[in-house]
Amino acid sequence: MFDKLTRTFSDVLRQVSGKSSITEKNIQDAVEEIKIALLEADVNLRVVRRFVNHTIEDAQGEKVLRSVNPGQQFTKIVHDRMVNLLGSETEGLQLKGPDTLSPILFMGLQGSGKTTTCAKLALRLKKEGRKPLLVAADLVRPAAVKQLQLLGEQTGVPVFAIEGEKKPVKVVKQALSFAKKNSFNTLIVDTSGRMHLDDDLMREIQEINAVLKPVEGLLVADAMTGQQAVEIAKEFNERVGITGVILSKFDSDTRGGAALSLKSVTKKPIKFVGVGEKIDELEQFHPDRMASRILGMGDVVSLVEKAQETIETEEAEELQKKLQSSTFTLQDYLEQFTRIKKMGSLQSLMEMIPGMKGNIDEDALNSKEMKREEAIILSMTLQERHNHRIIGPSRRKRIASGSGTSVFDVNRLLKKFDKMRLMMKKMTRNKKLQAQMLSQFNGNI
Repeated sequence: MFDKLTRTFSDVLRQVSGKSSITEKNIQDAVEEIKIALLEADVNLRVVRRFVNHTIEDAQGEKVLRSVNPGQQFTKIVHDRMVNLLGSETEGLQLKGPDTLSPILFMGLQGSGKTTTCAKLALRLKKEGRKPLLVAADLVRPAAVKQLQLLGEQTGVPVFAIEGEKKPVKVVKQALSFAKKNSFNTLIVDTSGRMHLDDDLMREIQEINAVLKPVEGLLVADAMTGQQAVEIAKEFNERVGITGVILSKFDSDTRGGAALSLKSVTKKPIKFVGVGEKIDELEQFHPDRMASRILGMGDVVSLVEKAQETIETEEAEELQKKLQSSTFTLQDYLEQFTRIKKMGSLQSLMEMIPGMKGNIDEDALNSKEMKREEAIILSMTLQERHNHRIIGPSRRKRIASGSGTSVFDVNRLLKKFDKMRLMMKKMTRNKKLQAQMLSQFNGNI
């Protein structure tokens, strides 16, 4: 979404950081480029003006102009202003305790991904230890109830629906009663949307809101609609009242204006972003991390969190032992592919590494090569995966045939694997040696 914006910011900050001193003209030139980039990203005009004015005001202070490293100081100012633009602090859901029911009302226009996002949030809360119940109160869109029921089956979250009912308020009333009787502590209500805002839609949601008395009123907005998403959020907030926004389709290649304008215009935070079509691809929105990504500084914290979600500490220690003792096998190598897939696309992972955002060639990542290697290993027997030394010419021919590749491809993978094992062994040994030297040094002190 922010690739073009990131390239501009990275270039501007690189130019400023390369100067031994910063003048008012340097600042004006840099801010002018930033302003153009924000406007091209479809950021609200008033928001851009405010951002630019505050940045100039902060950057022209005496401390910055006389700083030992004014380039770094300017980068920090731009980063802080970007964080402020996106919402300053991470804001999660304000739910009641586990023994009290917390109703959540979902709103949004038709096509925004509201129903799917309901299920995504339900799955997330279920993993966090809550007991959610989905409520099918979208009685306008054909098959909306069925869609939610299918998503409920997929996530393992129960769905409350009343077949043949025409009034969503009745569904919500009975769902509240059902949830309390069956000890559910989170009620997620999917409401109907329209192709555009109208009075009927608003009246319906206002009625549901009055009955439900939600702790959270979440608007699902399509990130691809740009400034239209901001206007929709503003309208819903004025007429119903929202506590936050979930931006769907955040992984699209739109210009990002909605994300950069929402907080300033509506005064309501972005709480989550949909980062893919899979049911578990809903992430909490962190303004500071997103600002770092936009400025090309990466997001190492999120990368580490993703890694922690897919590998346990014991598994990591076991893997390290295997690398140190050269017992790391092709089966272990195959398992790492699975873990990487769970973490997301190679593109999204690389973007979290500082300096990589906006500078990645999709072809250079070579995800096809990864799939080819996976196919080759899957064509091996378990014995071959655990001991690749037994794979002679006839076995290589069979593996190539079974994986739809060539003997050359199989040979290349085996050579690459040997080199990688040797390199990883050296790296782990060096780290062990460094740790021993440091321990000895501390002991001597």
